[in-house]
Amino acid sequence: MFDYTEVGLDKIVIHHVGSKNNEEELSLSKREISFKEESIKDILLKYFLSSFKSNAFYNFINDDDKGELVYNSVSRIFEDPDCIFNESVKIAGHLYEQSSHPKISGGEFYVVYFSNCIVDDEQSDAIGLFKSENKDSYLKVYPKGENFGIDHEEGININKLDKGCLIFNTEKNLGYKVCIVDNISHGDEACYWKNDFLSLKEREDNFYHTVNQLKMCKGFVKEAFSDNDSFSKPDRIDLLNRSVQYFNDNEEFSSTSFNEEVMEKPELISAFNDYKQQYVAENDLKAEDQFEISKNAFKGTRRYLKSVLKLDKNFHVYIHGKREYIEKGFDEEKGLHYYQLFFEEEN
Repeated sequence: MFDYTEVGLDKIVIHHVGSKNNEEELSLSKREISFKEESIKDILLKYFLSSFKSNAFYNFINDDDKGELVYNSVSRIFEDPDCIFNESVKIAGHLYEQSSHPKISGGEFYVVYFSNCIVDDEQSDAIGLFKSENKDSYLKVYPKGENFGIDHEEGININKLDKGCLIFNTEKNLGYKVCIVDNISHGDEACYWKNDFLSLKEREDNFYHTVNQLKMCKGFVKEAFSDNDSFSKPDRIDLLNRSVQYFNDNEEFSSTSFNEEVMEKPELISAFNDYKQQYVAENDLKAEDQFEISKNAFKGTRRYLKSVLKLDKNFHVYIHGKREYIEKGFDEEKGLHYYQLFFEEEN
């Protein structure tokens, strides 16, 4: 997805955005940063870019003042990169105003202009917004006379980007193509970087549709028949396995073929369509009846679709197929349920 082989770090501005909740200050710099050593640029490029590995993209919402502020600022920077300092001050002030949650820490805020990025085989400049909130301790060992001395310093770990956002200069009319990183926020405070500060929505592409369809299948299997004893757990796992197999075997998703090959029975098709309608409404999603399956999305989501039959706390049975090789029964003498598993060879 990304190719940073020839990327250039052309401009960078650094401010310190404190925690507004803790009454820390917003400390603004006076100018852009200039580099005396090119090696520093290489270190910063690794720090800023190496954490962006997801294929999920977003767009600016642009239907309120919050979204328009960052969108308008980056638009002006793309038009005239020399205005990056003035616009960075506006963006930093906006970030400070959104830093009111008690769990949000202050930290350095970077506004960076990159050139020659490749995203989805398209060359594009990009603007990066990054924030470092955590400091690590480092040991410093140095010669001291005929011996060595040891000390420690606090600094930023270049292998651990706390928060980041890359805005590519493409698809401006849709709200730009944006990707984000947030490695430290959880719970309510996790919303402030993506929602309150950036005001982003998921980009409605093949990745988006593939992920949502797989999550919908998982939810249907888990929730729709939770109180239905006639649709056993092995039946549900088999249905989930068939869903996964469909995405693995096909290049395109079609709701018609999916219902025919996976759901099969009219009552299942009807129940799934009802669940889909409810799921889409509750999660404010857009569902397409046909789209190209994103193999990256399938690969990333598949790991969360566990085909595991859990029996009390004693056994976990992983089921990968052959539903007809599993039979359930009840032992009257022991007063316990049991499963019979049939197989051809023992590996």
